[in-house]
Amino acid sequence: MRMRRKPNLEPRLEKCASVLLDEPAGYRGRWRESFGTYEAVHVELGCGKGRFTADVAEAFPGVLLVAIERDPSALVMAMELALARGLGNVRFILGDVGMLGELFAPGEVGRIYLNFPDPWPKSRDAKLRLTAPNFLRRYASVLSENGELHFKTDNTPLFDWSVEQFSAEGWELHDVTHDLHANGLVGILTGYEAKFVSQGMKINRLAAVRVGKAKTLADGEVPRLRNASLCDARGYEESLETNAKNREKERS
Repeated sequence: MRMRRKPNLEPRLEKCASVLLDEPAGYRGRWRESFGTYEAVHVELGCGKGRFTADVAEAFPGVLLVAIERDPSALVMAMELALARGLGNVRFILGDVGMLGELFAPGEVGRIYLNFPDPWPKSRDAKLRLTAPNFLRRYASVLSENGELHFKTDNTPLFDWSVEQFSAEGWELHDVTHDLHANGLVGILTGYEAKFVSQGMKINRLAAVRVGKAKTLADGEVPRLRNASLCDARGYEESLETNAKNREKERS
């Protein structure tokens, strides 16, 4: 759901000019040295209000984190949070995943964070899922050899479908789990994730490694997705049951 446009958005964006990049494509191929001396460049796709962004930047001060968000009302909140916490190793871009090839040279990115993307459950919309083959090849094209993509979602059908796509596209999968926080909180949480966990929902997570056999945009035609409705994916019934229980708790 798109956020309501924030009041005084333009003045607030102007106050964040030190971390908001107007012409980010100009840094392609030279991100690490353009803002200091960093050991790696990490990218967050869809940073939202920036809780995860700020916590990651703080946890990895030697890494330049580039956060991309297409909703300016969410973006301004993320930038204000980063500035309030005095984080110098994060930069923000108003845009979306379609810009990756313009923004980063091949192999320039060490890690991509993809948290709680839209599941696009209908089969006809499967190509819009951010773990569909056409997007996986974009990620592989900018990630370094053995670079990683960290993926989290509360949607079990989307997760299981995504595991199949990663495997088919030649990625190496690690730490695949359907219940990340089963034994206590693990890692840095997004705002949505914290809310979901408090409601008893399970979080799916994996780390996909861009090994040599991972397909990139240079590998030609992307396979056509067929019968890709998430209603047919493994785990669908479990997700329905969990969500029904949560709704029942809210009523009681």
